[in-house]
Amino acid sequence: MSMPSSSSSSRPVVRLKPKANARAIRHGFPWAYDNELVTDRRTKGLVPGTLAVLEDDKRQPLGLVATNSQSKIFCRMLDRDPEAQVDQAWFEGKFARALAMRERLFDAPFYRLIHAEADGLPGVVVDRFGDTTVVQPNAAWAEALLEPLVAALVAVTGVSNVLKNGSGRARGLEGLEDDSAVMVGAAPEAPVPVVMNGATYMADLTGGQKTGLFYDQRPNHGFAAGLCKDAKVLDVFSHVGGFSLAALAGGASQATAVDGSAAALELAQAGAAAADVADRFATRKGDAFEVLSALGEEGAKFDVVICDPPAFAPSKPALEKGLRAYERVARLAAPLVAEGGYLGLCSCSHAADLARFRGASVRGIGRAGRHAQLIHTGFAGPDHPLMPQLAESGYLKSLFFRL
Repeated sequence: MSMPSSSSSSRPVVRLKPKANARAIRHGFPWAYDNELVTDRRTKGLVPGTLAVLEDDKRQPLGLVATNSQSKIFCRMLDRDPEAQVDQAWFEGKFARALAMRERLFDAPFYRLIHAEADGLPGVVVDRFGDTTVVQPNAAWAEALLEPLVAALVAVTGVSNVLKNGSGRARGLEGLEDDSAVMVGAAPEAPVPVVMNGATYMADLTGGQKTGLFYDQRPNHGFAAGLCKDAKVLDVFSHVGGFSLAALAGGASQATAVDGSAAALELAQAGAAAADVADRFATRKGDAFEVLSALGEEGAKFDVVICDPPAFAPSKPALEKGLRAYERVARLAAPLVAEGGYLGLCSCSHAADLARFRGASVRGIGRAGRHAQLIHTGFAGPDHPLMPQLAESGYLKSLFFRL
């Protein structure tokens, strides 16, 4: 076993193989994969979440990393300073920087506060709902350091309640248990109303998906709302009414939300009532593909149809199957759009990049016998910043077509 180099304290050292791309890491790439490292019994024995110094093959330190021997992403860069102390003060610096940008972008404290690597906290997501924040520690190092992380979050933002959402696929990949808890304060007893694009959304912070509400679609909801004045709108895979409630705020004459979850549709209904648009809002519970097919058979027509499905291609192996599912959505949705109407198609799949998603969507529209103009391409809002070195972090794509 090699002795730790003098540059680092008593921290373990992990070293890149000579053929690994140290320059990419020097230029900001945040990960080192298991096959890029010299792995001996010692590195394989590191407890997941252990902090270590990453060195290149010439033993020059590249920075302080969080390790996980159970994951393909063995190292996640935390700090370019290999001597950095990851304590409450360190976390406070990260939160203060993230908060400064959100406060400039948004006039109310409802946004994604931490978007993982791009905000300097790999594998960590924090969504803010006024006085309550929901933390997803999706990486082993963050789970291990959750106490100073939460203390820093409270110190910087002044929130009263911090909930931990410990569910989801990402945690499984890190070898972490499903485990949700109230860390500080109390969980809200009722869904929290969140106003975006003039619509009111009900965020269920304890029983809902992910952290209760998807902030990432905010600019796309806003764009869609601008197409919806006096329009008849169909919102498929609506969750808590994302596009349909924004459409009603934008002056739609009526909107129908379709989702497989009764609970999500109830929250959508509550949001419509809170914004006083319930008389123009309808819901239809069922499998989205079946409802699209049934509406087609009924000969239904809408001025605007928007489909925002779950991730059909969450990983590379699922890509081909996922692209076929996106094509099918487009093929079933396009016939429901009135002549001169608009079709919005969204994908939140990491593995399906913009070109492939666009290709699948255009094929589906063509197979439905419709002609399209692509008028707008949308992405996640600025509270979901992109790490330029990590193209995968640009997961959300929204395409708007005129048919």
